Amino acid sequence: MIRALKIASTGMQAQQLNVDVLSNNIANMNTTGFKRQKVAFEDLVYQNRITPGASTSATGTVAPTGIQVGLGVNVGATYSIYTQGTVSETGNAVDMAVQGKGFFKVTLPDGTIGYTRDGSFQIDLNGQIVTSDGYLLDPNFTVPSNAQNLTISETGLVSAKIDDTVTELGQVTLAMFVNEAGLESIGGNINKETVASGSPIDVNPTEDGSGGILQGFLEYSNVDPIESITSLITAQRAYELNSKVITTADEMLAATNQIR
Repeated sequence: MIRALKIASTGMQAQQLNVDVLSNNIANMNTTGFKRQKVAFEDLVYQNRITPGASTSATGTVAPTGIQVGLGVNVGATYSIYTQGTVSETGNAVDMAVQGKGFFKVTLPDGTIGYTRDGSFQIDLNGQIVTSDGYLLDPNFTVPSNAQNLTISETGLVSAKIDDTVTELGQVTLAMFVNEAGLESIGGNINKETVASGSPIDVNPTEDGSGGILQGFLEYSNVDPIESITSLITAQRAYELNSKVITTADEMLAATNQIR
């Protein structure tokens, strides 16, 4: 009976974390470049009262199934799902969306490189392309104050008309990872490389399986509101069922204590 109480408590704790993840997904429904997360559950170690295949007699018979009692559930992992989000036109010349795989690279304050799907860039006072937090796009380039008709091609080539002459200003590159789900999210729509993600592979857009650049567009989150609410209701029901197990086990213990 005490085992049932502990098992149910693991179920409640797991579903509580599941609700936390789902809540974060829903809260970021309108966050540019956000990728929804999912929780992976795993069962806990089993107690073997009789191991399957154990000998049951001197004549060599064995237990076909044995007796195994599970000890509950645990959260094995939370991971991001990098499916394409909805792309919407903004009209801002330096807004960019990746139509496919790949991450923009930005230089963080400590000099390291961060990776993001958030292409809502702006031009700072020095004419450089930066994020909303002022982080420089990498590799960076300068847009002269007299530049007109700024153009970013699908392959990332940046050009503008300067003094009636079309001039190349720079090249937008993307980073690819073997295991995107292994990236570490640090907030601000920024991810960092980890041992699990593998080292970044720098490519030009549309090369080596990477996506192309859409100028004047932004990619929004890939959170499906209907699916998220359905999952949230399912998690709530699972939490309630586990709490019911605790109530039932408590009532059974109370009945045992009343035996005279």
